[in-house]
Amino acid sequence: MEFREQVLALLAEVTENNIVKENPDIALFEEGIIDSFQTVGLLLEIQNQLEIEVSIMDFGRDEWATPNKIVAVLEELR
Repeated sequence: MEFREQVLALLAEVTENNIVKENPDIALFEEGIIDSFQTVGLLLEIQNQLEIEVSIMDFGRDEWATPNKIVAVLEELR
């Protein structure tokens, strides 16, 4: 599985919403797809499944606003 697909699948799993795969430019926070609790879960799953260390201090809501932006940030970090 390609890295982008892995990230989108992980995001769909954490948010329990497949729209993140169908519309990777959707505004996650504005649309209520992800909240602060799920954000922490996402960061933990990124570390567990993708083996990329991301701290809550690295998380910027604007930089992580859409699935595409999350993929881009994680590609830089890996």
